[in-house]
Amino acid sequence: MKSGSTLERILTAGHFAFTGELGPPRGANIEAIHKKAAPLKGMVDAVNITDNQTAVVRMSSWAASMFAIAEGLEPNYQMVCRDRNRLAMQGDILGASAHGIRNMLCLSGDHMQFGDHPQSKGVFDIDSIQLIQMVKKMRDEGQFLNGQEIDVPPKIFIGAAANPFAEPFEWRIYRLAKKIQAGADFIQTQCVFNMEKMREWIHRANDMGLTEKVYILAGVTPMKSLGMARYMKTKVPGMDVPDHIIDRLKGVEKTKQADEGIKIACEQIAEFKEMKGIAGVHLMPIEWEHKVPEIAERAHMLPRPQV
Repeated sequence: MKSGSTLERILTAGHFAFTGELGPPRGANIEAIHKKAAPLKGMVDAVNITDNQTAVVRMSSWAASMFAIAEGLEPNYQMVCRDRNRLAMQGDILGASAHGIRNMLCLSGDHMQFGDHPQSKGVFDIDSIQLIQMVKKMRDEGQFLNGQEIDVPPKIFIGAAANPFAEPFEWRIYRLAKKIQAGADFIQTQCVFNMEKMREWIHRANDMGLTEKVYILAGVTPMKSLGMARYMKTKVPGMDVPDHIIDRLKGVEKTKQADEGIKIACEQIAEFKEMKGIAGVHLMPIEWEHKVPEIAERAHMLPRPQV
């Protein structure tokens, strides 16, 4: 065991993992975390705590992670390279580990121009692959990035993100390989709508032997409406929403579009359960946490394994 995390135990035991997401509030609002956490308890193996997602200021990921632990959830602490240099990053990793945070997702971070402080200075002292390497060095070698010894190394299950759809598509698999080589233990993908491309990407990952070296969790986001699907297709960078998803939502009454979106998500989860090389699903309900119990039930993801 590298970290002692529940997520790690579930994956190493061969269970199909199911993770969720909790966006910290835009203020010091602990009650908002309690409200979001309530429907996730007992439903997911771990919950991603985002780090100033979409470059919008929110409560820090490590602080919200501590509240998640108090709520009985296991956090997957996110860290982006956009906002911190290597000094701050290493300090936060030590602090997170000391507080019992056992999972960490290493990310580049959305560009500042997309957020609420577009004039802010991006740090990007190191990139996401170097961040993975740094956490691995701290954990496995007990050394800081400069080679100095750490008295008590952090215990962290290291995660990274992958976008199987970004162009050029041919390069996507090699970027995944680099993250695995850097030390990623698990991968969470961008939310998947184009299943055809996803099948091709995972086929290549299997052929290259990458799925034997890392646990891949496929990202699933239920569409709430036709409007959301159109927005994701045209406005969200790196997203790939095929026309047949739009057409399917068009084909139902407005009041039934949310239910159809959940139905599509459950169909995807069913396919991922059977897909070689997929070790679990990462559910990103986007401010729809209260729907997680229903989705978990309909997708036959309950009860969660006890490890």
